[in-house]
Amino acid sequence: MRLDALIFGGGAAGLWLLDRLSRDGHHVLLLEAHALGHGQTVASQGIIHGGLKYTLSGLLTQSARNIREMPNVWRDSLLGRSTPHLVNTRVRSDCCYLWQTDSLASRAGMIGARLGLRVKPETIEPDARPEVLDGVYGTVARLPEQVISPQSFIQDLATQYRDRILLIDSESGLDFDLNSPGEVAAVRLTSPTDGARLCLQPRQVIFTAGAGNAHLRKRVGLSSDVMQRRPLHMVMLRGNLPELNGHCLDGAKTRVTITSDVDSQGRMVWQVGGQIAEDGVQLSPLALTEHAIQELHAVLPSIDLTSVEWSTYRVDRAEGAVNGGSRPETIQVLCAGNVTTGWPTKLVLAPVLAHEIASRATSPYLSTSFDTREVAAWPRPPVATVPWESAGLHWWKLEQAPMQSRQRAA
Repeated sequence: MRLDALIFGGGAAGLWLLDRLSRDGHHVLLLEAHALGHGQTVASQGIIHGGLKYTLSGLLTQSARNIREMPNVWRDSLLGRSTPHLVNTRVRSDCCYLWQTDSLASRAGMIGARLGLRVKPETIEPDARPEVLDGVYGTVARLPEQVISPQSFIQDLATQYRDRILLIDSESGLDFDLNSPGEVAAVRLTSPTDGARLCLQPRQVIFTAGAGNAHLRKRVGLSSDVMQRRPLHMVMLRGNLPELNGHCLDGAKTRVTITSDVDSQGRMVWQVGGQIAEDGVQLSPLALTEHAIQELHAVLPSIDLTSVEWSTYRVDRAEGAVNGGSRPETIQVLCAGNVTTGWPTKLVLAPVLAHEIASRATSPYLSTSFDTREVAAWPRPPVATVPWESAGLHWWKLEQAPMQSRQRAA
């Protein structure tokens, strides 16, 4: 089966690119070895950032410039005004709230957050604040950053392009025929369900598999040292909680970032990230829970956490390597032979990565209409489960945990 392009990795980047290349007339398939969105995409908080967190020092940084158009790009897609059409993607909230701690640096950050952005904080009056923000210090603002359900977003595109997405066994069911390192002549697949075989001959091979890019690059004779990982340890809590999506600022950092959703049992679930998830990398789950309780009481004085259950999960941010291992300013794209490797850096930058890779792609060379009947019987990957619904995930109330389990991880 001849192809213009073959994409590996069914997260936000791969699926957005699949839409773009398909609409440009390319004969393109996407291969996924796990579940669609597995890893970074489904574990993300779903905030369509507009660059605020990169202006808290009072400067319009390069990161802020690169991301500031994204809320409008995503909003147009979510409304069906531009492609991909994401009208079936669930929007958890149309805005985030922004508040601050009682520090001069934090107050300066609130001012800096207005610099050069397309979406800017709008101060709201005390009587218009959500009840959960009663008692917080100083200004509370509304920020027009939408919060989507990443799982719903993945499902939306998976439904639209089901005929072009295949489940593969990346170990025993995948082989590359190489003309030279980074020059793929063919990709040979064996079905993980019935042993059927398929030989794909792509003009271009594209890796958008996040952390999986390193292994894929090795398979085609390219270096894996071009990738870095930056870990997070996220906090979750569920129970009698109010809906809340927002950031608490502390100087040039987001002290906590909270997003909320409802689980399959109708319970409110909070995901808590920001600086707390950075700090938690060196903590055990229970030690991080104790730290989270202290932080949440500090930034939300009126919150009642007595009856909630807690859990945590770890996730790595896989990115192109940067000197010193610091956060990349924007997307990263590497080309070698007919292999392109891309990392969007953040969920919100998936459209930028797709545009960059698509703009480098040669024009479609297969003029016939794309017939996918040859892969109609091939198995399709499921959509990944959200972190709080993962099978076997342990939840606890802090008072039920033995004291010795609460110590910091070695």
